[in-house]
Amino acid sequence: QHDGSTPPDRALAKLREGNERFTTGRAEKTKNFKAEHREALATHGQLPMAAILGCADSRAPIEIVFDVKPGDLFVLRNAGNTLSHAEGSVVGSLEYCVGPLKAKLIVVLGHTKCGAMMGATQTMLSAQKAAKDGAPAKQSALEKLLSGLGPVAQQAQHELGSGASAEDIAAHVVKVNVFAGMERLLIYSEPIREKVRSGEVQLH
Repeated sequence: QHDGSTPPDRALAKLREGNERFTTGRAEKTKNFKAEHREALATHGQLPMAAILGCADSRAPIEIVFDVKPGDLFVLRNAGNTLSHAEGSVVGSLEYCVGPLKAKLIVVLGHTKCGAMMGATQTMLSAQKAAKDGAPAKQSALEKLLSGLGPVAQQAQHELGSGASAEDIAAHVVKVNVFAGMERLLIYSEPIREKVRSGEVQLH
């Protein structure tokens, strides 16, 4: 494009191509990252093709999973790729990426076997039991994070039905949480909402 940014459809295609290389053992981009590439980024700045909100899970390193070089992606990670509240650091950073950095694609990325989703499911089930027993709720930072994911865990539980196991619920929460994150991002951020509405930015 005339502003140097990558069109969203092309950025999404490049992510898919990179992930295909990763899953088939043909990753190549990070191996070919040379000193001159690093110097160019330091001198000329960054122009990432996409922003990724991913999980902090050590088994899901975003740049490696998509086989990209430094400078290709603007990555934000936390436990469970969550947007359960209007987190200023996450929302503001994404606004920065699609604003001054001109990225045209935002991806909210979940993954299988997510510990945060299992934790959120167990926290929800424990809270349901505690409500019946009259026990006090826990207040650690982790418990607050997992409790904030309660609504998506409850939605997953409702969609699967009362007979679903904790493991089944947690697996389904991964998908529910991604769509909830996309929806919340549009609610919390007017600049991103307007860019998506106009077609300037795609949200996946």
